[in-house]
Amino acid sequence: MALILSLETATDNCSVALHDKGQLIASASHLESGAHSRMLPLLINQVMNQAGASFHELKAVAVSEGPGSYTGLRIGTSTAKGLAFSLDIKLLAIDTLKGLAHLARSQKPGFTIIAMLDARRMEVYREVFDSEGKQIAGIDSEILETDSFLEYLKEGQVCFVGNANDKASQVISSPNAYFLDSLPNASSIGELAWEYYQNERFESIPYLTPNYLKEFRVLKSKKNPFA
Repeated sequence: MALILSLETATDNCSVALHDKGQLIASASHLESGAHSRMLPLLINQVMNQAGASFHELKAVAVSEGPGSYTGLRIGTSTAKGLAFSLDIKLLAIDTLKGLAHLARSQKPGFTIIAMLDARRMEVYREVFDSEGKQIAGIDSEILETDSFLEYLKEGQVCFVGNANDKASQVISSPNAYFLDSLPNASSIGELAWEYYQNERFESIPYLTPNYLKEFRVLKSKKNPFA
């Protein structure tokens, strides 16, 4: 066996999953704002008990590294680092938006995938992938406008996935746009984690920090220079 425990805490959805070589064995989640510190240990134990697995059987722990909620990412990362250190196992960090895109690809094959998480007002964190899962635009923040993502919508069908679809659908009206409402979850993180594990994309336990996007440039509105 090659058991990997995955944690997803980037949004209000606190999620845990256990995979064996990329195959889901058990999962659990709890949707509540501000409950991660209380619920994450309970969900981890629930998943391990559901699978009948021992913590000492784990080969690695994977965590969603952001972007997302500052508090949620901090809790998830510190928990994953603590498990990796105490159990002497590998630590994996998975891009939260890549996890969302991976989920969307299974439901909308052939679509360009734009994974988005809600930021403030009309701002989102976004990352763009082609239909094969290859990144074509890196993680950044963007203010949604009527002409947002036109370069992709003109070329074909685009699936927008994440928790920013309510405001995205207010300004994006292309017939090529499909809005898939889904929160990040540990099941998709765990599938990607197996690929990372096989490729030995391990993280340093002391030095791993979440991607809060603090260093990323905000794309200003092209129509309103004061936005």
